[in-house]
Amino acid sequence: MSAAAHRRLTTDSWESLLHSQVSMMRELHKEPLFKEVGSREYDVLFSLSKCPTGWLRLNELNDNVLLTQPSISRMVDRLEDRGLIQRKTVEEDRRGVLVGLTEAGAELQKKVGRAHVQHIMEIMENALTDDEMGTLLALTGKLRRSILDR
Repeated sequence: MSAAAHRRLTTDSWESLLHSQVSMMRELHKEPLFKEVGSREYDVLFSLSKCPTGWLRLNELNDNVLLTQPSISRMVDRLEDRGLIQRKTVEEDRRGVLVGLTEAGAELQKKVGRAHVQHIMEIMENALTDDEMGTLLALTGKLRRSILDR
C-alpha cells in the first residue's frame, strides 16, 4: 500500500469511528430519562456506581469520565446540590476528598442505566452480530491501550 493510500485509510478509519460514535450518542440522547439527568451527569453517577469501594477522589473520577477537571468539579457541586452524590474527607489525608453516590443517586443511576442499556442493545444488535461486537471491542481496546501505553 502506498503512503498516500495508507494515510487515507488511516484518516477514513478515524473519521468513521468518530462519526459512528457521534451518531450513537445523538441517538442515545433521545432517551427520555436523560431529561431527568444529563448524559454527562449520568457518566459521573455510572463511574461512581462501578467503583468497588463506592468512593473516588475527584482526580480518579476525572480519569473515568469525559469531562475536564474544572467541568467535573462544577458537575460534582451540582450533583451534590441535587442530593445525588456526597463528599467525605479521606481518613489518611485530611486534605483529600472522596465522592460517592447517595441512596437517591444510586437509585437514579440504576433506573437510567436500565433504560440506557436497553437502548444500547437495540442499536448494537440491529447493526452488528455477536462476533462483530467482539471484534469491535477488541479493536477499540487495542486503540485505547496503545494510547495508555505511550
